[in-house]
Amino acid sequence: MVKMNNFSIPLDRAAAEDHLMRFLSVEGVTGQEANIASAVIEALKAVGVSGANIRFDDANERIPLPTETGNLIVDLPGTRLGPRLLFSTHLDTVPLCAGAKPLRDGDRIVSDGTTALGGDARTGVALLVVVAETLIKHSLPHPPITLLFTVREESGLHGARELDPAVLGGPVMCVNVDGQLASDLIIGAVGQENWEAEIVGRASHAGVAPEKGISATLVGALALAEAHAAGWFGKIEKSAGRGTSNIGIFGGKDGMAAGDATNVVTDYACLRGEARSPELAFAKMIAEGFEAAFEQAKQAVKDGNGETARVTFLHHIAYPPFKLDEKAPVVVRAAKAMKLLGFEPNHLFSNGGLDANWLDKHGIPTVTIGAGQAEIHTVNEYVDLTEYEKGCRLGVLLATMPE
Repeated sequence: MVKMNNFSIPLDRAAAEDHLMRFLSVEGVTGQEANIASAVIEALKAVGVSGANIRFDDANERIPLPTETGNLIVDLPGTRLGPRLLFSTHLDTVPLCAGAKPLRDGDRIVSDGTTALGGDARTGVALLVVVAETLIKHSLPHPPITLLFTVREESGLHGARELDPAVLGGPVMCVNVDGQLASDLIIGAVGQENWEAEIVGRASHAGVAPEKGISATLVGALALAEAHAAGWFGKIEKSAGRGTSNIGIFGGKDGMAAGDATNVVTDYACLRGEARSPELAFAKMIAEGFEAAFEQAKQAVKDGNGETARVTFLHHIAYPPFKLDEKAPVVVRAAKAMKLLGFEPNHLFSNGGLDANWLDKHGIPTVTIGAGQAEIHTVNEYVDLTEYEKGCRLGVLLATMPE
């Protein structure tokens, strides 16, 4: 038990690590969260949470990608008066985590080196279960609490986006667990605009009659070169704003290559990319910069009759940006808890999207804290158990602190 001022924070570290090891070993890549959700439900029931207080929502019915379950929602009835609090994290991992075999290595948990680990965000999944277990085991006074385990975070924040906030019971603030250091207090994040360009050219024999063809590959390549020359690629700093962009996919139909022979002028290509910025209007401007580049490239590639490819360019919001004031109640509460535990809060603005982006959009002011995940989405991923323990203690304190 750690005692800070008037706060006693009990934590069974061995049990907390056991939960984490268990959850890291359960596969649940994005869209396939049924098994990890079952493991979480089993663990929650084992620590004393009533099955009547555990349910799924129907967000998966609105997600435009096949998704096994809705978001998992757990109610912890309050043992004292106070406004409802929300704790959130995501169930899914990136596909590189499939088949992960967690191993203890000193004060770290690592994978066997053939996959990523899944600490993003199984550290959060374990932390939420630890909070429930600690509150129940030690009869700690706390207000009503809702635990939210979202789906498809890694493939577009879909679970949080399609969440109906009315099913959460009216929380006044949220602590999202999806970061590295317990002292990192993420209070804002960029927004993202996704774009897609579909290019329909004309096939012809590349040796016999190249002039009869219109190369979709060349149109795409010239468009990217034009976007780069105009300052719309990579790190972007202009008078109108700042942001980043990237092209992620340059291929053909159904995920195949853009062409399948060198002696045929490529007649089809599909390119997909993203634009990020603290200001959604500037993210949209970046996408429009790419749109102009594709139009210019289209005009530069013609067949012998002067005809051009057909280019369809679409862009849409992936998630909105947000930023909380450092004086917002949830920020003040989290910072106070960190100081009580002996570490100085590091207020951050994230260049990556979080479930917090959509939770804030749903009207629930949300901060994000860390619990030890490191080098995420790589085979070198690990969990720092010291930071994980700090995160668990921070979670318990945030659940029990008086207003």
